[in-house]
Amino acid sequence: MAYHSASFDSALAKAAGEDAAIAGELRAAFLGSVEQRLDLLKRARCDANWYQAAERLRGLAASFAADELMDLAQGALQAAPGEPTVISSIEAFIHKFGE
Repeated sequence: MAYHSASFDSALAKAAGEDAAIAGELRAAFLGSVEQRLDLLKRARCDANWYQAAERLRGLAASFAADELMDLAQGALQAAPGEPTVISSIEAFIHKFGE
């Protein structure tokens, strides 16, 4: 697991306690949700859909205290729909997180 953030790890520890299995399930659920939000961004064809998908991504990141992802979502909010650099940055986050 290459992704490391003290705030994310702290949020995960608070939710899972000492149970490593639950922590693993929460990490997997988080990653799956990020992938779903990225899919929504990729399919957004108008400003409103792009903005909504970026807001959902930012909310997900905030709920897990994933600071890097919150920054990426904020960048998406400020970008035009379909901005390739935004998409590739989030894909890189997912790749790094999944290692």
